[in-house]
Amino acid sequence: MPEEAVPIHIPLVNPNEPEALLAALHVKEGQPVAPGDLLCTLETTKSTFELSADAAGYIAGLALSAGQTARAGELLCYLAVSPEWQPAHEIKPETQLESLPQNLRITQPALALARQHNLHLDRLPTSKLITEKQVRAMLGELNRPAVVLPEMAFEPGSLLIYGAGGHGKALIDLLRTLGSYPIAGMIDDRMTPGEQVLGVAVLGGRAVLPELLQRGVKLAANAVGGIGNIAVRINVFQQLKEAGFTCPALVHPQAWVEASARLSEGAQIFPHAYVGSEATIGFGVIVNTGAIVSHDCQVGDYANLSPGAILAGEVQVGSATLVGMGVTVNLQVKIGERARIGNSATVKQDVPANGIVHAGTIWPPEIMR
Repeated sequence: MPEEAVPIHIPLVNPNEPEALLAALHVKEGQPVAPGDLLCTLETTKSTFELSADAAGYIAGLALSAGQTARAGELLCYLAVSPEWQPAHEIKPETQLESLPQNLRITQPALALARQHNLHLDRLPTSKLITEKQVRAMLGELNRPAVVLPEMAFEPGSLLIYGAGGHGKALIDLLRTLGSYPIAGMIDDRMTPGEQVLGVAVLGGRAVLPELLQRGVKLAANAVGGIGNIAVRINVFQQLKEAGFTCPALVHPQAWVEASARLSEGAQIFPHAYVGSEATIGFGVIVNTGAIVSHDCQVGDYANLSPGAILAGEVQVGSATLVGMGVTVNLQVKIGERARIGNSATVKQDVPANGIVHAGTIWPPEIMR
């Protein structure tokens, strides 16, 4: 083992979720471990991951504890050569960095480089962990000429897609099947203008929104799912609203929405989803493929119902809540705001605001005993 201790960082378990729940911590300070020994168990809404030691050593500088939400790239601990070894400096996780914009995740080297060049931190995206390499790339972009939209005419009623990831692809197919809105193009700060996604051109980043509005594009769809951090999805809606765009409700032709159900603007209903009688779907809600929202349910603004989720009758889902794939929620249950319900969980009683129900479990935990 090298003289210097080896840092152990939280891995990116799911590319779409920069954060994971530290469901279990299997080591303690000073404990000896061998290669392959289990260090911790991480949970996202889509999977569970067990992090193991790659080498022998002693646990030192343990920076996180069970139950915390950990960010990809964040320090978990060190593997040291002896139980007496300690870090030379106090450990300060990225989650405790001071004077940062809300929801920004950035490494210490990247933060130092940004401050060295007086880079405004609010220009950095909050959808991923910012590294030194990404800051250098952004500094290079700032020295390039401003992006100018090509001279092109947009059809009446054209709709802009904000976000060119997996959810953006799903929206392209939904819109093409629906046939009601010509696709004007895509907006994504991470991609180069002119790149293609399923044959749709990326027009630029958020900076081109005012010019697009001036050219007659007034409709938009938010393609940022917000699985890892719902604040990112909410922020996109705010940007679109401030720029003057309207987000219509989008319903795939192979979804079924009862005539008495009420859909708010920005809602997205994907194939084979069902929205029942007198159900209420809030602003910006995603009802993904095969999800069922039964009669009299109320789904709050920005909530995300993943594929195959099932809500029984009269269920209430709070705003900005994530319901994972294959979740079953029993009759009349209330789920609080910003809760996270893991895949395949069964919810039998109310979940408090900001509550976490682990994947594959029954809520409340007492029922399982």
